[in-house]
Amino acid sequence: MKTLRLIAALAAYALFAQPVAAADSYPVKPVRIIVPYQAGQGTDVAARYLAEDLARALGQPFIVENRPGAGGNIGTSEAARSAPDGYTLLMGTNGTHVLNQYMYASTAFDPEKDFEPIMLVSSFPMVLLTTPASPYTNLADLQNAAKAKPDSVNVGMPSTTARLVFELLKQQGVASLRGIPYKGSATATTDLLGGQVQIGIDTVSAARSFIVGGKLRALAVTSLKESALLPGVNSVATQGLPGFQVIAWNGLYAPKGTPPAVVQKLNAELTKILARPEVRKRLLELGHEPGGGTPGELAAFARSERLKWEPLIVQAGLKAE
Repeated sequence: MKTLRLIAALAAYALFAQPVAAADSYPVKPVRIIVPYQAGQGTDVAARYLAEDLARALGQPFIVENRPGAGGNIGTSEAARSAPDGYTLLMGTNGTHVLNQYMYASTAFDPEKDFEPIMLVSSFPMVLLTTPASPYTNLADLQNAAKAKPDSVNVGMPSTTARLVFELLKQQGVASLRGIPYKGSATATTDLLGGQVQIGIDTVSAARSFIVGGKLRALAVTSLKESALLPGVNSVATQGLPGFQVIAWNGLYAPKGTPPAVVQKLNAELTKILARPEVRKRLLELGHEPGGGTPGELAAFARSERLKWEPLIVQAGLKAE
């Protein structure tokens, strides 16, 4: 009888100790981070930079895999279906974890129920773009052109957040623009540079090198005020649309059921990484305001974002399809 009780106790110990031991040794093989957008997009840029730091800190490769399509829904759905073992992560966004569920007829995942939040990684405004040869130098020029020739100004939209900016512009007075959806920044930027579209809406991180290199001109940012990420560029709010604000963000997630100890280990390592001055400096150079915080704080923040945007999206009838 004692022997049976001892066996049962050892079995129970092994059952409960195994996840802890696994978390202590995690990771023992390469980890993939799904980025649900094209390579070169703002989320991709941040993910690749931080993946290198995580690999150095934890001793295993952190490999970024791009799974673009449907405003981020394709890659996010793949991450949601992945094994909850810590070896598949997702660099989610305000698009995948806030906006898409209201703008798409179906997403094949629940942003709150299907994921374990790890950390808010970064935030950044969007930017309205054109080419240096364009006649548009500010938001007023764009408004006047759209009024003079309705639907003559094509606007490239490589993400759900870009679509939201586009619809809010139309709703608040910059009417008669023609939106053109893209699967990602790379193709949208190519068409903007080639003249197939006259205006682009993208993340600061995706557009920064083109702006600095003189290939694109920034017309406005979507923060309430001028952003330190693009000094000298006025906000939409200060160019005739008071209160206009759309801030994009990136958050690292794991599939639901990932061991809490693994989530906490990743959060702790990211906290150390984001505290380093050289990392913060580099993220700012890449167009990202460094984030931080606990898994619970990311969950609460995403929940507050849903409460903020759902009524507006539903009332305006915004649809991405």
